[in-house]
Amino acid sequence: MNQYSYETNKQLLQDLMQQVDISDLEELSQEANVARLQLIRIQRGLIRNLSVDAIARIAKALNVSIDSLVETFVEQSTENTKLQKTENRDALTACQQEYQKLQQEMLEQQEFLEAEFQQASLETIESWLLQWPTAVAAVHKNPQLPAERLLSLVKPIEQLLKQWDIKTIASVGEELFYDPQYHQLLKGTAEPGELVKVRYVGYKQEDKLLYKAKVSPVEISDEG
Repeated sequence: MNQYSYETNKQLLQDLMQQVDISDLEELSQEANVARLQLIRIQRGLIRNLSVDAIARIAKALNVSIDSLVETFVEQSTENTKLQKTENRDALTACQQEYQKLQQEMLEQQEFLEAEFQQASLETIESWLLQWPTAVAAVHKNPQLPAERLLSLVKPIEQLLKQWDIKTIASVGEELFYDPQYHQLLKGTAEPGELVKVRYVGYKQEDKLLYKAKVSPVEISDEG
């Protein structure tokens, strides 16, 4: 029960007491021959918790009918309950609206950050984006075109990976000791620490593994 309801019930009981010249709860308790706790319960909107005998004694002391006494405080309790429900509903609605507002703001912020990220990435690979299709067309027309001439076009991609702190795991053709945490066998078997050759590089971003390097066991012919 909220403070407003308590104060309202307290005042209602006080008004009834004044009508019969009863000064306080102690006097009413004696007049009605009921425990003071019973009167406090009425103030707290708990008249339904009183026994019929206690309600009858209090009604007689206040010179009102039992029905009138019960209706006064039950109606007040009901009104307070309705008021409380309305307040709770309004508070819930306000919270829901605030939550929806925050969701919308977060969505807009996410879209803004994604747009900024895409724009920055496009600016980094702009030269590749513009020149690569022309280079591909040139290769189709002249398959003998030296691939080395195309390597410079890939530098923007390498620059982008560098900005994202993405690094390669080993290099193609490198021979190193097999580590299953960072290496994936393409064929055959190998025990940790045995020599393997890198066929496809792997990638990691700081301490996060993105792709394992694909390797194969070093055979005798490889060693020769």
